[in-house]
Amino acid sequence: MTASIVGWSHLPFGKYDNLSVEEMIVEVASSAIADAGLEPKDIDQIFLGHYNGGFVNQDFTSSLVFEAHPDFRFKPATRVENACATGSAAIHQGINAIDAKKAKRVLVVGVEKMSERSGKEVGEILIRAAYLKEEGDIKGGFAGVFGKITELYFQRYGDQTDALAHIAAKNHKNGCSNPYAQMRKDLGYDFCRNESEKNPFVAGPLKRTDCSLVSDGAAAIVLADRDTAMASEKAVTFRSAVQVNDFLPLSRRDIIDFEGPAVAWQKAFAESGMTLDDLDLAETHDCFTVAELLQYEAMGLTKKGEGTSALKEGWVYKDGKMPINVSGGLKAKGHPIGATGVSMHVLASMQLTGTAGDMQVTDAKTAGIFNMGGAAVANFVSILEPLK
Repeated sequence: MTASIVGWSHLPFGKYDNLSVEEMIVEVASSAIADAGLEPKDIDQIFLGHYNGGFVNQDFTSSLVFEAHPDFRFKPATRVENACATGSAAIHQGINAIDAKKAKRVLVVGVEKMSERSGKEVGEILIRAAYLKEEGDIKGGFAGVFGKITELYFQRYGDQTDALAHIAAKNHKNGCSNPYAQMRKDLGYDFCRNESEKNPFVAGPLKRTDCSLVSDGAAAIVLADRDTAMASEKAVTFRSAVQVNDFLPLSRRDIIDFEGPAVAWQKAFAESGMTLDDLDLAETHDCFTVAELLQYEAMGLTKKGEGTSALKEGWVYKDGKMPINVSGGLKAKGHPIGATGVSMHVLASMQLTGTAGDMQVTDAKTAGIFNMGGAAVANFVSILEPLK
């Protein structure tokens, strides 16, 4: 694999009344190119990750990147969408362009603005990432889908409410160290564990603290071929980049086995020549706390049904053997759909270049990333390490 990340930019996630999708795109695109030590004229192709689905009225957004600089004009620009894995899907298109020698330098932007719609409208948009023919009427929308998954897991392996609360508390504590996080507040285990007026049940066993946030945000990276990357001030390379898609209907899968994520991790390790023990940290897709729990099992950290042991043994905390979501994850950082996968790659690259500030994992040299679209449908795994 020839592609490396040589520059990046990241807006703090949150709710932006004063910034449009266009303005967020322009800001991160300009900043990422400058961070890479390049000029807009140096970019060969552009990929924009933008789910939208009705979050904003402007639906054709690929050429909005051109508003950052006139030198982008006449370059190929393509919008990419793959549900909540949209950002990683855009990155993979950039990697493919470089591997095919169609480009030497690629700009990838991920963006979403969700706050312009009401909570009800947001739910109606997100449920479209499920199989509407069978799942469209599930109470609670997409939270209801994962509420159902949680109930199935509890039925097979016992009540894991304590584990979900530990995941929420861990990620909120980690988010306090992330300057890009939407919620920088240590909520504590007791608050996350107990139902309250401020932490009501949302869907099935899932409480508000089990659910990621509605967010606005954008992030961008610059990808370069090996020769360009070797001459760059910094470069983080892909040891592997794998995409695995599964059936869309839940009815066609044993959903709590998370088979798609498991296969994606297995292929990524095979492609990279590495094992889980070789990773120093991972950023994983905790759209709901139960998703992170299932991903411990899918990545091979524990056996099926034993994900809670990763918490009991302290493995997934910042000082553990496999720190998971030291950024705060989607739970604390926020989850602007199209930006999430790009954000994960930015934050992992910061770790591997020793520039993660208070988030820094000591001597981090390898990182795994798992970004998921739908309920384990579109599964993307990246394994990153410094190029030099």
